[in-house]
Amino acid sequence: MEIKIKGTEEFIKLGQVLKACGLVGSGVEAKEVIQDGLVKVNGEVDTRRGKKLYDGDTVEYEGQTIEIKK
Repeated sequence: MEIKIKGTEEFIKLGQVLKACGLVGSGVEAKEVIQDGLVKVNGEVDTRRGKKLYDGDTVEYEGQTIEIKK
């Protein structure tokens, strides 16, 4: 799966990625799964919902891998 960073933005936040890909239904759900350590960024567990993701980063959650593209 792939998600593009919009327009002139340099990054997208981790919680936004999970919502945009339909892997969670709300920001609250995104916050919970991230804080519970269920999400990996570039192969490492990251518990920050506001983690900034840039072109080339990857997110893993529930067997899905999402690539961040500019």
